[in-house]
This record gives sequence, C-alpha cells and structure tokens, in this order.
Amino acid sequence: MALCGIDEAGRGPLAGSLVMAGVILHEPITGLNDSKKLTAKQRERLYEHIITCSTYHRVTFSAQTIDANGISCCLREGLLEIMATLSCERYLFDGNSSFGVSGVETQIKADASIAEVSAASIIAKVTRDREMAAFAQHYPDYGFERHKGYGTALHIQKIKEHGYCDIHRRSFRLKALEATLF
Repeated sequence: MALCGIDEAGRGPLAGSLVMAGVILHEPITGLNDSKKLTAKQRERLYEHIITCSTYHRVTFSAQTIDANGISCCLREGLLEIMATLSCERYLFDGNSSFGVSGVETQIKADASIAEVSAASIIAKVTRDREMAAFAQHYPDYGFERHKGYGTALHIQKIKEHGYCDIHRRSFRLKALEATLF
C-alpha cells in the first residue's frame, strides 16, 4: 500500500517560515532518519537522493501568514494541500495531531522509524535551513545561519539589540522579550 509520509520543520522558531513536506518514495534509500538526528552534510546528501527517488511536495508558510492565521491553521492547510497534490492510499503525519484533517494518520516519532516520513523530515529541514541561510545574508545582525530562527540565547539577545525584522513571528511571545519590545 503506497504511503505518503508528511513532516514539518519550523513549528517553534521565532523567525522564518514553517515548511511542510510530503514524500512518496519510489525506491528504498539507505540512511534515512529523523532530520534532527543527522548532520547537515548527511541531510544535504540524502536530500538530493530523495529528490531523485520520490514524488514530493513542499508547502511553505511565511512568518506573516503564521501571525495572521496561527500555526495550527497553517499545519491544517499544509496537510490539505499535500493530500490534494500527492495522490496516495495512506497519509502519515509525524506527531499526535491531524489538525482535524480526515484521512491523515499520525504517529509520534514516525520521522525516526518510517522511511517516507524521514524523507519528508529531511526535505522540510533542508528547505528551511537553506531559507534561513539566505535570510542571514539579508539580515546579518541576527545570526540566522547559526540558530535558524529558534529562540536561543544568542537570538534573543540579537532581538533585544536590533528589534524584530521582517521574518520574525510577532505572534510568538517570549517573556524574555516582553519588557523590551512590547
């Protein structure tokens, strides 16, 4: 039974897009795993292999879209778009919520155990990491190439020094920033 694995990257960062990917593999790929358990070099190598050995679809939601609609709405819309684009018998999303989308199965840590979901995890993470590296060129004061938009101490310090830039999610509030920005 054909399976479309689905995963996302960028659900929790303070900056950058949410990227979702759906992948249907056409042949086995050695070395797949949860993207967070692989090195950047391993992810890049596997990414190229996945692209040539699968049918896939990516959905990206900007920080502005996340702020306007909410992260849950974006996840729901991403699942619906992937299902509308990739025809498959089964759809499996990493995690424990289908965000109200019928026909989507969920499994916690599927990205570490199901090849199609691992492949989707890698596609989403590499896509988002590349985007953050490009943003680092446009916004050099923030160190996006290092923390990828996540709420690290460095990133919070940079926001305190420079304020938000265009790719920050203003709806994601941190107590560490409230006194200085709001």
